[in-house]
Amino acid sequence: MSQNIPDLPEPAHPEVDSMLGRKFGKEVANYFSGSPLNRVSFLRTDHTFLSRAIQHPSTSFVLLNNLWPLTKSPTELARISYKDVEPLIGEEPFFQPEEDQIKGFNSSTYIPQLLFLGLDTRIPDSLTYKEYYTGAPYFALDVTPKGTITDAATALIETLEARSLTFISDRMLLSLSAHDAAIYATARQVMDWNLRNPFCAQCGYPTLSVNAGFKRACPPSDLAAELPARERPPCATRTGISNLSFPRTDPTVIMAVVSADGTKVLLGRGKRYPKYWYSTLAGFLEPGESVEEAVRREVWEEAGVRCGRVVIHSTQPWPYPANLMIGAIGQAVPGGEEIHLGHDPELEDAKWYEFEELRQALRVGTSGLGEEAGQEYREGDLRLPPKTAIANQLLTAVVNGFVGVESESKI
Repeated sequence: MSQNIPDLPEPAHPEVDSMLGRKFGKEVANYFSGSPLNRVSFLRTDHTFLSRAIQHPSTSFVLLNNLWPLTKSPTELARISYKDVEPLIGEEPFFQPEEDQIKGFNSSTYIPQLLFLGLDTRIPDSLTYKEYYTGAPYFALDVTPKGTITDAATALIETLEARSLTFISDRMLLSLSAHDAAIYATARQVMDWNLRNPFCAQCGYPTLSVNAGFKRACPPSDLAAELPARERPPCATRTGISNLSFPRTDPTVIMAVVSADGTKVLLGRGKRYPKYWYSTLAGFLEPGESVEEAVRREVWEEAGVRCGRVVIHSTQPWPYPANLMIGAIGQAVPGGEEIHLGHDPELEDAKWYEFEELRQALRVGTSGLGEEAGQEYREGDLRLPPKTAIANQLLTAVVNGFVGVESESKI
């Protein structure tokens, strides 16, 4: 197995005996899930809470530069204090209620994107608010040098890098510890959504980030405009219950497909995969489609195989940029196992693999797309994704008997 693969997060309450646990087994928590933070989402509009939280001694800031996270090491995020970022965000970034922020909107003023991520309840001597809510506040801040903060952001980055801190620029960062990966996943996905949506999709005018970074409003006026054009034309975004824009998540199905007799698993090979590297099939869920229907459609479109029964195994947030991977296990119908790659040119190849070959690959042949396989791997054997990918967890579940197939050995 490739080196430096982090452990997966523990599922919620693993020690509790339950009816569901006895029937379906231990819950699987995939990489990028399992955040240690209580999101307290109802406090995102409480400017009194946010003003106290942002300057509290226990507060940590996760910094992103072009969506790359600041780290102490490849396994650990850097935690930055308010004093470090004060030159960028000022003393009171949350001094006004949202209604006043919207009324005073000025699109010519650049404001670095700031997100409230939640409270880390594990930290002692941290913030307590209204007796019920206790923990160390976490914020994420975009420090990409641009606009009016270019000089201050550049100076901050130079200072932090002088402390041996590094912005990791891997295309897909899969080396962080489980808790840090979950914090980063939320920060990156919500930050990316804000940066992609500076204008209203309905009227085209600039939007304003509110709700501590988790919504964007289309203000009815703009102080940057010339009078009388400060008042904007009517916009559907400001009416009804959908008067705000919310962060986007794109549901994606990813599936391990078992043969009709339960002895083999279907794997596909993308055109950009390394040599001998295969994975489970996947595809986007379409409007008006159930998860089960999407699994059957994608498997037939990509490999020509027809699936019958489909069950959901586990899910994985995937912040590149905004997917929720819905992991499923499906079974081919008798007579529907013939592979045909002529429908959709997405795959270069697809094959049925025996369980024992999968077990061997899961033991010694896993790696990320840009990594070498483990030392025990033999050239020419099957290679598979690492355990940080939900595809690995689906395959492990299958060969360990998730679908009721008796297994002589488990991974």
